[in-house]
Amino acid sequence: MRAVCAGKSAASAEGKRGDGCEAGGDGGHSRAQERGRGGASIREGPLPARPALAAARDPPPVPGLRAGAAAGPRRVVRKKHMLSCFQDALVRHTSLVTQLVSQDQRVCIHFISVLFGLLCSMEDGSVTNLCIEVLIQITTHLKLEQTIHCLLDECHKELCNMPSMRGSLATLTLLGKLVDAIPALADELVMEHGNLMEHLLRGLVYPSEGIQASVCYLYGKLYSSPVAAEMLSGHFREKLFPLFLSILDGAQTKELQINCLGLLRQLLKYDLFVSMIMNQDGMEESAKNIEGSSGNTSLPLVLKKLLLSRDETLQVASAHCITAVLVHSPAKHAPAFIHADIPEFLFEHLSSSSEVLVWSSCNCLTLLVEEPLFFSKCHTVYGIEAVVRSLQGSLKMNNIELHKQGLLLFAEILTRQPEEIKLFTSSAMCRDAGRALQEAVSSPVLEVAAEALKATSAFLRKDHQSTPPVQYGELRALLEAMLNRCAEFSQTLLSRRPLGHASSRDSEKAILQRGKFLLSTLEGFRSACRLAIEFQSEPSAQENPFTAPSAKKEDTLEAFSEFLLSACDSLCIPMVMRHLEQTTHPALMEVFLSILHNLFVIVPHMKEKFSKKLEDLVLGRWMRASSSFIRLTLELKARFCSDLSHSALNQVCSNFLYYMCLNLLSAPEKTGPPSKEELSAVSELLQHGLPQISSRSPESLAFLSDRQYMEGAARQRQYCILLLFYLAYIHEDRFVSEAELFEAVQSFLLSLQDQGERPPLVVFKASIYLLAICQDKDNTLRETMVSAIRKFLEGIPDLQLVYTHHPLLLRFFLLYPELMSRYGHHVLELWFFWEDSSYEELDDVTSAGQPALPASLVVLFQLLRSIPSILLILLDLIYSSPVDTAHKVLNSLRTFLRRNEDIQVGGLIRGHFLLILQRLLVEHGASPSGASGNLPLLLSLLSLMQLRNVSEQELDSVAMKLLHQVSKLCGKCSPTDVDILQPSFNFLYWSLHQTTPSSQKRAAAVLLSSTGLMELLEKMLALTLAKADSPRTALLCSAWLLTASFSAQQHKGSLQKDPLLSQACVGCLEALLDYLDARSPDIALHVASQPWNRFLLFTLLDAGENSFLRPEILRLMTLFMRYRSSSVLSHEEVGDVLQGVALADLSTLSNTTLQALHGFFQQLQSMGHLADHSMAQTLQASLEGLPPSTSSGQPPLQDMLCLGGVAVSLSHIRN
Repeated sequence: MRAVCAGKSAASAEGKRGDGCEAGGDGGHSRAQERGRGGASIREGPLPARPALAAARDPPPVPGLRAGAAAGPRRVVRKKHMLSCFQDALVRHTSLVTQLVSQDQRVCIHFISVLFGLLCSMEDGSVTNLCIEVLIQITTHLKLEQTIHCLLDECHKELCNMPSMRGSLATLTLLGKLVDAIPALADELVMEHGNLMEHLLRGLVYPSEGIQASVCYLYGKLYSSPVAAEMLSGHFREKLFPLFLSILDGAQTKELQINCLGLLRQLLKYDLFVSMIMNQDGMEESAKNIEGSSGNTSLPLVLKKLLLSRDETLQVASAHCITAVLVHSPAKHAPAFIHADIPEFLFEHLSSSSEVLVWSSCNCLTLLVEEPLFFSKCHTVYGIEAVVRSLQGSLKMNNIELHKQGLLLFAEILTRQPEEIKLFTSSAMCRDAGRALQEAVSSPVLEVAAEALKATSAFLRKDHQSTPPVQYGELRALLEAMLNRCAEFSQTLLSRRPLGHASSRDSEKAILQRGKFLLSTLEGFRSACRLAIEFQSEPSAQENPFTAPSAKKEDTLEAFSEFLLSACDSLCIPMVMRHLEQTTHPALMEVFLSILHNLFVIVPHMKEKFSKKLEDLVLGRWMRASSSFIRLTLELKARFCSDLSHSALNQVCSNFLYYMCLNLLSAPEKTGPPSKEELSAVSELLQHGLPQISSRSPESLAFLSDRQYMEGAARQRQYCILLLFYLAYIHEDRFVSEAELFEAVQSFLLSLQDQGERPPLVVFKASIYLLAICQDKDNTLRETMVSAIRKFLEGIPDLQLVYTHHPLLLRFFLLYPELMSRYGHHVLELWFFWEDSSYEELDDVTSAGQPALPASLVVLFQLLRSIPSILLILLDLIYSSPVDTAHKVLNSLRTFLRRNEDIQVGGLIRGHFLLILQRLLVEHGASPSGASGNLPLLLSLLSLMQLRNVSEQELDSVAMKLLHQVSKLCGKCSPTDVDILQPSFNFLYWSLHQTTPSSQKRAAAVLLSSTGLMELLEKMLALTLAKADSPRTALLCSAWLLTASFSAQQHKGSLQKDPLLSQACVGCLEALLDYLDARSPDIALHVASQPWNRFLLFTLLDAGENSFLRPEILRLMTLFMRYRSSSVLSHEEVGDVLQGVALADLSTLSNTTLQALHGFFQQLQSMGHLADHSMAQTLQASLEGLPPSTSSGQPPLQDMLCLGGVAVSLSHIRN
């Protein structure tokens, strides 16, 4: 009789019992085989149930049955046949046979005794096996306690009556199988048959491995019961322990080895027995008192011996036993196995073709690597190749558990390997490991891919990858496989999203599963980011040193770093955002934000661009609106970190916000970066303030609005909140109400003023920007607030330090006179400096096809329409700003003037331009061309204004002064000053041809009196025939057109010298009085009332009828009426003039005269000198009946053109 015990996992793999134990060496034979041994004379087929039972109950008397006399062969065959028939009947007719046997308790007990006697009397193994089977079956089917006790008593008596254990095999085997069939008997045997243990010890020392195997099998069943095991603990410690290990060590048969291992597996379930077995000193002490035991035997050496055997079953069982020991305490028990060199042989078994042995070895090694001694012995360095090869081979199989266990072992080794001990000694081995992981993460089995992700995260360590050359291409392929597998899994779950409320639990489970997988993926990606950061300080890791110089450098750290940034942008961020739409996991967000933080360091030359993209990114439905990463991070802090929980998440969020804010502030979109000192101050502010912010937006606004006294830490927190709102608003993430933020910022600034504090420049910059952005069109700042802002601005050395380029900020500074008067020029200069020039050609587009204006110009033009005085600042900018800025201002003004022809700002612009030109000629009279490079731009604008004017319009004093100054400027230039002369000639030409005939004569007189201009024209005309050094053709054309205009005016002027002189006199007096009035109105009134003015009036009048109806006389009288010079022109004389006008035929008067008369009449009306209402009504009717040219005089616009930069009057050319 043999008893066999196999390891639990090995037995499971090979279809054996769950407890790993099997009794009976011959029990593997079938009943058909047993029948075959009985001979061919026995008839086939079983007896009927009742005859078989009767034969079994009343067998023929056998003399000396209990004496153990051997029956004859014929009787043995007959008994075996009867037992076989009874067993078949019991199997086929279980209930019937059980009912018949249990009818009479005495018969039943007698029957059991007969069968037991037969078992003890037979030496034929097949018969004893059959007896054991029948006894076990009938006992388990009857379930009668008395019957069981009877059988146990019989067994106990049999063992007690044996002088030697020679014949105990059948009894011991029956007991083992009986306890196996009825586990509760283990406790009963120990409690009620305690001295049975002494017989078992006798069996262990008996020199028969069959008997020893049966004893070990029975011990295994007894120790499988926790109660029995506790009661037998003393027995084990004092008697069984040293003897058992010696038997296991010296076992020669496989049956004994397996059953010993089965017993060992049961013992190793208990921490007490593990401690005893692994205590070498205790074992040697106990062995001294036990016969047949050896004190030199240790469990690690015994199991090592089994590992070295060529029997796969023993190797698997040995590995399982090692695992069973280690699960109790790897740190306590692993050193003994490591010192026994167990890992070396386990690594060798990884190359086995047996999947069970490979799995068992991986499981055992996974526990051994928890002990640091494992690595100090360099087992992993020698065994890593076996691990990688085993993993590569197992992935080609379909054993999922083997895949998982192999990846788990690989991950543990990669994680626990000390940095100072290099794991991969060659780049080829590292490459093979990476490819194995790449195949594993792509596995369609989610559990395998999840284990592979953990191994990948551990694989991406600097000490694992630093063997030159670093194979960035392989790492990139591994990461791509990892990310693609995660994306595929996420999409699969989304496509399979269940419908209906009944499936909500499955949906939650799927979301949780996806979150775990995504978290593992992100952890692997974070490891890759850390690897890239660590390699930045390694010169040898920058690129592959074995790459040919002419080859394209793709396998470099820089390329790998840019790949990480791109992969995060295209895969990581979208996957996380989709997951956020369903749930939020703090651990996942912690890893994700740490990745983003690492990317700022990995690709430093792109950190500002990456920060801006993150802030501009729309994150979807998680926030119920479009949101940015600033809002996302703040919501995470408010949701999970407000109660001091999730401190790690709070720190990661703060670090991410810190770097992101610094990056955004360091590279603003359209303004210069702050200085190092400013950034240093902001850095310190953010470092201290960000970890303290964990409130939601309404609470943050309330805290910002608090006017109570603020301590330093609280103030810094306010600064941080304001900066976060500022950066969010810059990138169009307005997650707080504009109206509420507008009020909060005002309260914040007033609080600073109340406490006498000055905020950091960047904080004040943010405050001004938010006020400008959040200010409603109908809501303006209070005067106290404007004053406070101005006081803050006065302490800032340069407005640029607090300037943010935005149209609404420009509007903010120009809307309030107190701010515009002080800072309007500077803010407009900054505006145009940072404004792009994408609208330069807008003024060249016809009105029918005008494109939409940029938003920046729309705001500027609205301001110009409502506040025309801004035009004066723009003129100054054209003159004083750098050329690029001046060009932008000029283009803006051109577009504004062309698109807003209804706004009459010509006088305002010409007057201010005159002052600029006069200042230039005074300061740079000798060489005006070198005074300012922007002078041609001003002259170009002046030409545009002249072209915009209507024809037949009288030239006023400002226009005449401009003619004089421009002609004076031209006279100081040389023919090579084309940029100045071309717009100047255009202006002079248009001035001559866009006015009335009388004004033309006056203008011609002013220009002809300019000696410098005349000499310049002579030089220009002389250059016409020159072959070299001639100016551009356009300037020569303008010179000839201007000369021709002068010639025509001189021809007309020779017939009308006296009128020209009269007009010149009146024009001079107008100019003088305008000049004086601008500086001192009192002096102007005094000069206008001088007596010689009356002399001038009568000198100009002749004796003709209605001589006062000449344009220069009417203008002179209008001038005297304007300055209330009654001593020069009395009221009576004015009445006479009005009567003469009433009697005159106004239709015969020239347009110039009618315009002068219209001006005279309007001056009288404004001063209330028309006492005669009937006459006033008559004159009003007469003037209203005048042709339209009287007031407008506008010829067709097509008369004045600019062709190739040359001003041309079509009527002049035709004439």
